[in-house]
Amino acid sequence: MISLTGSKVSLPVLKECTMSDLPVPIEPVIQIASEAGEAIMEIYRQDFEVFSKADSSPITLADKRSNDIITHGLKELSPAIPVISEESRQTPYAIRKTWDWVWIVDPLDGTKEFVSKNGEFTVNIGLVYRGKPVAGVVLIPLTGVCYYAFGESSFKRVPGEKAIRLNRQLRHYTQKTKLKVVASRSHLTEEVKQFVRTLQDEGKEVELVTSGSSVKFCIVAEGEADVYPRFGPTMEWDTAAAHAIATAAGRKVIRADNRQPLVYNKESMLNPWFIVE
Repeated sequence: MISLTGSKVSLPVLKECTMSDLPVPIEPVIQIASEAGEAIMEIYRQDFEVFSKADSSPITLADKRSNDIITHGLKELSPAIPVISEESRQTPYAIRKTWDWVWIVDPLDGTKEFVSKNGEFTVNIGLVYRGKPVAGVVLIPLTGVCYYAFGESSFKRVPGEKAIRLNRQLRHYTQKTKLKVVASRSHLTEEVKQFVRTLQDEGKEVELVTSGSSVKFCIVAEGEADVYPRFGPTMEWDTAAAHAIATAAGRKVIRADNRQPLVYNKESMLNPWFIVE
């Protein structure tokens, strides 16, 4: 185990991040996500009030309780690794840019789905090393299904069942004649529709399905969909954990404009448009 003493974790550059390279074990992170999921579901089963943030996006007591559980749990688990969370005050970039390791968290991804009670919301906890997601946990509170990854290994765990490793050997969507495209339920843009039309013009038979939150990454990671184009705004906490899961499962998460990987802990935490393939 790597020492966590001092103001930050300082490690050599990692060529490949394996379980032994991580400064924390993954199981306690899964447990933190599960506890946050339980708190979310307590509120989900009740009548709850919906508030608006400054950007007019919704927030509920579930977001706040989940955030408290996760930030407290991560600080207890790894006191030297800072936490960036959607629901916490952000540290100035002048300080953030000095961090090698950082947790990037969305305590309730898909608040719109939570409010509409369709079950498509997640808890996202991602660990980033020098801009690259190297571990992640995505929990679906409604079902208890958990996707998680560290280094080159990515798994899906269904409650009461043994975790299964996700297959890294799936064919790229461009090599298929029949394929499934997954897109955002709440943010289905005209550009995504054009992406689908282009594939159809190439003679491909395309099924378009929609889903909320970071579940879309996980659907591609496990091979239940072939590609996820996101041509609209997202933030780093929306994607960091699921990005780690997708790449550890052999997929790519690339910018739509230059096909380079998404980078994290940037000065602006707004993501460019991207494709998970």
